[in-house]
Amino acid sequence: MLTRKQLDLLMFIHERLKESGVPPSFEEMKEALDLKSKSGIHRLITALEERGFIRRLPHRARALEILKLPDSVGARGGNGGKRFSPSVIEGSLGQNKSHQQDVAGDMAIAVPVMGRIAAGTPISAIQDHTRNVQVPPEMIGSGDHFALEVRGDSMIEAGIFDGDLAVLRRSDTAHNGDIVVALVDDEEATLKRLRRKGQSVALEAANPDYETRIFGPDRVKVQGCLVGLIRHY
Repeated sequence: MLTRKQLDLLMFIHERLKESGVPPSFEEMKEALDLKSKSGIHRLITALEERGFIRRLPHRARALEILKLPDSVGARGGNGGKRFSPSVIEGSLGQNKSHQQDVAGDMAIAVPVMGRIAAGTPISAIQDHTRNVQVPPEMIGSGDHFALEVRGDSMIEAGIFDGDLAVLRRSDTAHNGDIVVALVDDEEATLKRLRRKGQSVALEAANPDYETRIFGPDRVKVQGCLVGLIRHY
């Protein structure tokens, strides 16, 4: 037996997965249920998980799988309480299997993977070309592009997880609020959201466990802007 809030959250996640294949963010869940904090969402998700209605995929904070719906709801949809699997269970980029196969076909564009990027504490600056990854042309548009393998969890609330491939448009400029590859002091590269505040540049994480870092304008160089993600299971 679910409480009203538990049922409301379950159906909100279910409907969002049906519509777009992408689970809602914790902020979207909080607003949809009119809760004051994300801690309430964490408690509801834990309760649904304990009752066997959803599953959190390991190491992917925003990836949720609906395992079943209550019998009264499932009967209306023809599934009863039986387990079902959505075609996409991802926190950011929605791709079903058929689309992934298309990407590997003749229409895909080869983008160079230039090494690893930290979504956490900055690591070494962008490395040399290591391999190529095939991406759909509609993802990247015009311009020069490259990809970096994400390491760390500082951008999880932006749907960017450890092990993802971040696809970026090469650029030395960015709009306020863009997620960028930023080179700090010509030594360390990191993937963060860029904010300009007066004469300072802020590199913001999307994880409350990480603090925003503030630099002078001459210490940060933009090397690319995020345009998409590729995720493998």
